[in-house]
Amino acid sequence: MGHRFDYRWTLKDAGFTKDKGKVFSCFACGGGSTMGYKLAGFDVIGCNEIDPRMNEVYVTNHHPRHNYLMDIRDMVKLAKAGGLPGELYRLDVLDGSPPCSSFSICGERETGWGKEKKFREGQAKQVLDTLFFDFIELAGELRPKIVVAENVRGIILGNAKKYVNRISDAFAKAGYTATLTLLNSKNMGVPQMRERTFFIAVRDDLIDRVPKSGLYDEPFIDLEFSEPEILWKDIFTDENDRPLSEQKRAFWELRREGDIDLSMCCARHGENPNKFFNCKFLYDDRVPNTVAGKDYCIVFDQGRYRNNREIILCSSFPEDFDFCGEPVDYICGMSVPPVMMAQVACRIYEQWLKVMDKPR
Repeated sequence: MGHRFDYRWTLKDAGFTKDKGKVFSCFACGGGSTMGYKLAGFDVIGCNEIDPRMNEVYVTNHHPRHNYLMDIRDMVKLAKAGGLPGELYRLDVLDGSPPCSSFSICGERETGWGKEKKFREGQAKQVLDTLFFDFIELAGELRPKIVVAENVRGIILGNAKKYVNRISDAFAKAGYTATLTLLNSKNMGVPQMRERTFFIAVRDDLIDRVPKSGLYDEPFIDLEFSEPEILWKDIFTDENDRPLSEQKRAFWELRREGDIDLSMCCARHGENPNKFFNCKFLYDDRVPNTVAGKDYCIVFDQGRYRNNREIILCSSFPEDFDFCGEPVDYICGMSVPPVMMAQVACRIYEQWLKVMDKPR
């Protein structure tokens, strides 16, 4: 069994058919989701992003017809006032990846919930764990057929699970019924272990047009993927544009086969065992680790960080993507891998949208 999409690709050679439906992307960052929808044949007509630097990257690469550099709460106000272009009220899919650090298992989690923060230059202060509900409110105003929201695995763990119930309730209030699925990009033709939750919601007046779960008679979409895994040895290069510091290299010298991360080397040297836990080791015969916004993964045999080209390949970003001078790991780490989103988008079209459009 091969791969439906090639993780090695370029924007200049891609053939985007734009015949599967219209999409608008919120919290767009560099456009990982956008590229996924495009690969699946959708027409992504616009975006919303609050960070001017990320918006510059998006516009440079994707040339949206409708670009909204603003707080999503201001988008909601515009939508309520009827102040958006007509085609935004006739979307097939409203897509969004609300900022997720509040729920990340590597972040503050509960201690950071409900706090207003300013995260990057040029952004307004926002309470991150409420942005999901602002996004759903926008969906309620625009009334797309389908709403897709991607988030971290941490949102379904521990106390954060209460947000899942609140999210489902918010979708219901907006007139949508949502499904929730945990996916791993390593099973979807992406050379990266990246677990993400996907809320996929259908507008209630269309719910009788989509398949139902036999057990609960709820909307059903098959999101089982089992494509061959792509291993680190398939994508690594010899470029060393991200060398280790002298201190980390000294700890790396203490590595042993089977070590998970650099903190295990620290422990053998009498250092805090929690030190450098985010410096995961990359092994030839394993799927590469998740690309983070600050990527510190280390090549086990070479004693260097994963380089920028490898980060691009692990993220299934196009090889000619223009990062506009921004950090490659930040944009890739904050984005849905395009091939991952393309797989989901294809299932949405094949199982839901295509069925909806059939004459009754």
